[in-house]
Amino acid sequence: LTPRGPAASYGTSITSAKILVNGAHLHYQRTGAGSHAVLLLPGMLGSGQTDFGPQLKSMNKQLFTIVAWDPRGYGQSIPPSRDFPPDFFERDAKDAVDLMQALRFQKFSLLGWSDGGITALIAAAKYPSVIHKLVVWGANASVTQEDVRIYNGIRDVSKWSEKVKKPLEEMYGLEYFAKTCEAWVDGISRFAEKPDGSICQQLLPDIRCPTFVIHGGKDPLVPQAHAEYIHKHIKGSRFLLMPEGKHNLHLRFAEDFNRQVEDFLR
Repeated sequence: LTPRGPAASYGTSITSAKILVNGAHLHYQRTGAGSHAVLLLPGMLGSGQTDFGPQLKSMNKQLFTIVAWDPRGYGQSIPPSRDFPPDFFERDAKDAVDLMQALRFQKFSLLGWSDGGITALIAAAKYPSVIHKLVVWGANASVTQEDVRIYNGIRDVSKWSEKVKKPLEEMYGLEYFAKTCEAWVDGISRFAEKPDGSICQQLLPDIRCPTFVIHGGKDPLVPQAHAEYIHKHIKGSRFLLMPEGKHNLHLRFAEDFNRQVEDFLR
């Protein structure tokens, strides 16, 4: 017999809340009732709502407690407005870890997409005692001149596809969306001026937790060499190429992605 009533549905609904962390009221969504806590870290301009629908909806809620956060200045974690000081990835990494600690999770895994992947790499390196496992996709540990060229190609949001643009425009309003995207391009491009264009290359050898690097073979924003570099420099990490995947492979191929990730996290 399957139990019916409140107990059966516990943890399957998605709740939203805010919590004060490091001076900012950070918004997060939470679902599931499993003993393995997982934090989903969104990409540039992203939020739990825009970036992780299929994960919040379909990941195993008996095994996992899933939290998706909006980094400060993104999604519903406004105010403050988003800015990009030189240490913005470190700031996000500290916020992410402190958010989970504030929610009383002693240890948890990280699933980071794109900028969220960079944040997750830094968090895993700097706070090893609290990170259980790590999954990153669409991430890079350095910025090359080729990357800067790609970033400048998305600077003007009016040229984005309607599909990608619409939810962000609805969330932010056009002015904030356009301004923040430009500020992001400037902020991330500054890494190209550093030795080797490093964002967090020097931290990769410090990552000790089991790590899974996934990459879309058709990712137009992050060349594959970045994923291979991360894989090569994190000892014992696993690498998966999804040949048809683009940058948003976890949305486009959500079922396959969720299965691969759940198997790794078990």
